[in-house]
Amino acid sequence: MKKLTLRNIGQIKEANLSFGDLTVLVGPQASGKSISLQWVKLLQDSGLVQQQLHTYGLDYGGDLSALLDVYFGEGMHSIWRDSSEVVVDGKSVDIKKRIARQQSGKTESVFLIPAQRVMALANGWPRPFTDYKSGDPYAVRAFSENLRLLMEREFNGTGPLFPQPNRLKADYRKLLQASVFGDFKLSVNKVQSQKRLVLGMGEEALPFMVWSAGQREFVPLLLGLYWLMPPGKVSRRNDIEWVVIEELEMGLHPRAISVVLLIVLELLTRGYKVILSTHSPQILELVWALEILRKTGGKPQDLLALFNAPKSASLKSMAEVAIQKSSKVYYFDPASKVVDVTNLDPMSPVAQEASWGGLLEFSARANETVAKAVANSPAFVSGDLFKETE
Repeated sequence: MKKLTLRNIGQIKEANLSFGDLTVLVGPQASGKSISLQWVKLLQDSGLVQQQLHTYGLDYGGDLSALLDVYFGEGMHSIWRDSSEVVVDGKSVDIKKRIARQQSGKTESVFLIPAQRVMALANGWPRPFTDYKSGDPYAVRAFSENLRLLMEREFNGTGPLFPQPNRLKADYRKLLQASVFGDFKLSVNKVQSQKRLVLGMGEEALPFMVWSAGQREFVPLLLGLYWLMPPGKVSRRNDIEWVVIEELEMGLHPRAISVVLLIVLELLTRGYKVILSTHSPQILELVWALEILRKTGGKPQDLLALFNAPKSASLKSMAEVAIQKSSKVYYFDPASKVVDVTNLDPMSPVAQEASWGGLLEFSARANETVAKAVANSPAFVSGDLFKETE
C-alpha cells in the first residue's frame, strides 16, 4: 500500500495519505488520526484480524457494523456512513464485501503500538487477548497478546529484561538507562507463582503501580521494540512491514523522547515503514532536520549530533541509512480535509504548515507576547530591565 484515501469516515472528511518511509500524523484530539492508523492495520491484515476475532469467539456474522464495534471499539459502528469510502492505491475497496468473505490469515504485516499501551500490563504482566471486554479496541488486545507471547516464549530465563545484552544495541541501552531507568533494572519475579515485571535496585523490587508514569508508559513500548528487533542476526520480525506507534512521547521527558526517536531511525534502517501519530513538536523537528540533511548532503555525524548521541561505528552506519529515508507529514483538521505539511516551512502561506500542525502556535504567541511586553516596558527603554537586582 503506497496511498490510502479515507472519505467521510468518523471525523474524517477526506484524507489522502501517501506514505513515506517515515510518516507522521499531527492534529488535535478527535481529528481522526487513530482511526486512520487502525484502518491501515485492518486493510493490510484483514485476514489475520478476522481469524483472531473468530478464534476468541467475537462473532460479527460478516456484518460491517458489528465488525467496526469489535475492531475499533464499542459504539464505533457510527463512523461508517452511506457516503463512506476507502481507496487503496487508486482502487475503491468494497469493505462490506471484504468483511463478508470471512478471510483467514496467519501472518502479520502491521505491528500497531496503541496509545492505550499502558493497559496492556495488568499489575505488571501482559494481559491475554481474552482478558479484555468484548467492546475494547482490537488494537489494544492484539498488542497485549503479542507482548504476552513475547514474555512467555522468549523471556523465560534468568537475568534482567533491561538492560539485556542481546536486545537493542549497547548505545541505545546506555541512553535509555540514563534517560528512563536510571539505576533500576527491569526484571521478572514471582509472587505466589504469579509472574510480574518489577523495577529493581539491589535487593528491592518495585511493582508496576509504584513506577513513575513515564516508566509505566515506556515499558510496554520497550517490549514492543523488543518484538520488532529480535536478537541475533535476524533484523526483522517475520513478515512485518509496517510499524505504527501512537503518541510515542506519552509520559516521557524530551531526552527520553530523543532516545526513542533514535530507535525509530533504527527501525527504518531495518527496512520497516514507520507511521507515528504525535502531539510533540520534537518529532516534527526530527522530520524537518532529516529532510534538510537529506537535501543538503548531511553527514551521519550531523544526524547523531542532533541527538547528542555517541558517534560509534554502529550508530554512524544507522545514521547513514536513515538520512536517505523519505518522510511525509499530515495535519488532521477536524474542520476540513487533511493537509500535507511535509515541508514544515514556517514561512508557508498555509497556516497548518507554518504552525507545524498547530504545535508551534503557543510558542509563536509566547514569543510575540513577550517581545511586545519587553518593547513597551519603561525598564527596557531605560536599559534597566536586564540589570542585576540587589
